[in-house]
Amino acid sequence: MHDPSAAAHAPPPHDPDAGSPVWRRVLFTAVLGNVVEWYDHALYGILAVFMSRIFFPEGDPYAALIATYVGLIASYAIRPVGGVVMGRLSDLRGHRFTLVLTIALMTVGTVLIGVLPGYAAIGIAAPILLMLCRLVQGVGASGEYTVAANFILEHGPRRRRQYLAGWSVGSTSLGPLLASIVALALIVGLPEDAFTHWGWRIPFLLAAPLGLVTLYIRRSVPELPRIQQALEQAAEEAPPPRPFTEAVRGHWRQMCQVILLGAGQRVGTFCIQTYFVVALINSGFGADRALLASILTYLIGPPAAIWGGLLADRHGGRTVLLVGYAAFVLFTVPTFTALGGGSVVVATAAVVGFTFINNFVGAPLTHAYVLTFPPEVRGTAAALNFNVGTTLIGSTAPLMATWLHMRTGTDVSFGWYMTGACLVSLLVAAFAFPRPAADA
Repeated sequence: MHDPSAAAHAPPPHDPDAGSPVWRRVLFTAVLGNVVEWYDHALYGILAVFMSRIFFPEGDPYAALIATYVGLIASYAIRPVGGVVMGRLSDLRGHRFTLVLTIALMTVGTVLIGVLPGYAAIGIAAPILLMLCRLVQGVGASGEYTVAANFILEHGPRRRRQYLAGWSVGSTSLGPLLASIVALALIVGLPEDAFTHWGWRIPFLLAAPLGLVTLYIRRSVPELPRIQQALEQAAEEAPPPRPFTEAVRGHWRQMCQVILLGAGQRVGTFCIQTYFVVALINSGFGADRALLASILTYLIGPPAAIWGGLLADRHGGRTVLLVGYAAFVLFTVPTFTALGGGSVVVATAAVVGFTFINNFVGAPLTHAYVLTFPPEVRGTAAALNFNVGTTLIGSTAPLMATWLHMRTGTDVSFGWYMTGACLVSLLVAAFAFPRPAADA
């Protein structure tokens, strides 16, 4: 028999356009995960000069620095493989399970770097163990950004998706900001010899409490009921679903489009988070001024990303990308010219402007990375395209910049390299912009 009193007290039906009741908590957990991921990545780039003296034999400082950057590349070389694994887990086991695993792996990989003995103590084993730590961190990070972004976009209000993506992009600046502040405080507060020999380890050890807090919070966030139901149905299917095969066979063209669409921004991200600090130090501005410039870039990142997301929701992601990449094509070479111009004020202003553009285009790119693909393969396809593009185009940028500087004696040569990448992305945005899946 129908009970009218029960109907009267039943909760109102959920409106998917309004987002789930816990979407703000989901956003918070994603922000924390991005902080952990990019905190470690920024530390490795910021402290590369000091680490190269610890983990590699004395000799050519350029060779040691390039060898240290190989560790950066190694952590991203593993990401396409790790992304397939993490994306598959996301499609088959759910976002929460995958995000708990990613934060655990990233934290372990980061903290272990802080306790590794150097080359003087254990010889060739030191750089080998350093590479292994980077690989562990890389596997964890391979699924972090896209799975967390997917989690946000599924829970959040549909009409504000690119705004929420802007928060996801902006939070990637918070980890480097924290890393830069910690590193700068230690460089200023410790004697130079103390920081060089052991003080650089402290920032890596501080990743432990940050990771544990994030892990605790993530365990309490639920999956959407419709996603949980889909996961349960998929587990009962025979034969079981194969999201990797379906993603590659059915969506390879869209993945290529998205990879090229993000090419310019991938290069720019790695310049901001690894190369610019080294370039400013090598230009004679000093580690303290270089880190201060780095801190300013991370302060401008979040508002730029959020504003880009707001405009993308209002005018469309393609419009924001066209404007942003056009600005990059015009502004990149002058930025790299300013690095060697002798004025720390001009160089800092150029780097901050460069960072604003890079974050401004981030929200529509994140939207494309995830929602170009249908839900049944979204985790795998998003992680695969993001990590392939990041590895092949982004992670090699600092190495390419260092090599070009060695050959030409100037940073401007790399500015032209990045301008070419931005021009490719501009053309894709103009003529081959990927559209969201019909059921996104």
